[in-house]
Amino acid sequence: MNTNQGSSFLPEEDLLDPILGELKRSVREYTTATTESSCPDIRKMFTDLTADTLKLQGEFFTMMKQNNMYTMGPTALKYDVDKQHKQAQQSIQKAHDTIQQKTSGIGAMSRGNINAHASNVTPTSYM
Repeated sequence: MNTNQGSSFLPEEDLLDPILGELKRSVREYTTATTESSCPDIRKMFTDLTADTLKLQGEFFTMMKQNNMYTMGPTALKYDVDKQHKQAQQSIQKAHDTIQQKTSGIGAMSRGNINAHASNVTPTSYM
């Protein structure tokens, strides 16, 4: 490997392509972690990581494209994209409807059947 003149064993494109792939994979993993987390703080952390990684992936892709290091696949027809978008919107609406339906009666059922009672331990003050 000759590093004195800035050349390397592999072309720059072959070095950068796996990095772009890793950024895409990281976005998928962070998205999965976001949807699986039940703690709001952890969910926010993964949401932020997803957004930051998407931004970095976009910048990296743009740089590779501008330097002719990325070959684009065939373009999708607007009709196909619109159809997929409409199906996704319908799925989201169906999920919202299901959640609304399932949670609408929870208020009445969420009350305990035991009245609240006073604590049997008196809090101590440490100050």
